[in-house]
Amino acid sequence: MSIEDYRPDFIVEAVYDLTPDSLRKHGIKAVLVDLDNTLIAWNNPDGTPQLREWIDSMTEADMPVVVVSNNKYSRVKRAVEKFHIDFVSRAMKPFTRGIHMAIDRYGFSKDEVVMVGDQLMTDIRAAKRAGIRSILVKPLITSDAWNTKFNRARERRVWKKLEDKYGKMIYKKEI
Repeated sequence: MSIEDYRPDFIVEAVYDLTPDSLRKHGIKAVLVDLDNTLIAWNNPDGTPQLREWIDSMTEADMPVVVVSNNKYSRVKRAVEKFHIDFVSRAMKPFTRGIHMAIDRYGFSKDEVVMVGDQLMTDIRAAKRAGIRSILVKPLITSDAWNTKFNRARERRVWKKLEDKYGKMIYKKEI
C-alpha cells in the first residue's frame, strides 16, 4: 500500500460547493457521497436546508446522487428518505463493495463517477480501490462518532505523509 492510495483527486470545503456544471466540466455524471460528516453531521440525522437546496440543484440538473455509507440500513434510510435519493448501506469502505453496488445498480461508467467523503482512510481509499475519482471534503463538524475517532488519528499521519510528498493540501471552493 502506498501513500497515493489515500490521495484525493480534488479537495473542496463542502459537498455543497459541488455544482452540476463544475462536475460536468470534469466529465462527472454521477455523485456517490458519504453520509456522516459529509452530507449530514453525524449527530444530526435530519440534515439542513442547505442540504435540501444542494440535492434539489443536483436533481434539477439530472445529476444522480447516491449515498454510499458504512452505516446500517435503518440509519441511512431515515437520513435520506425525505430527500428522495437512493443509497447503499453497509458499504464496507475502505473496501469497494458499496461503490460497486451503486455503479452496477445504475450502470454508471467508472470514469463518469466520483466518490465524495470526509475521510481519507475510508472514502478516498475505497474510491482509489474501485478505480474512480474522489473528492475530499472537510468534516461538517469537528467531533466524530466513537468509531471514527480511531481513523482520524491514522488519517493525521497519512495527511502529513501526503503533504510531505505533494505539498500542502488546501480545501477549495470548487473542483
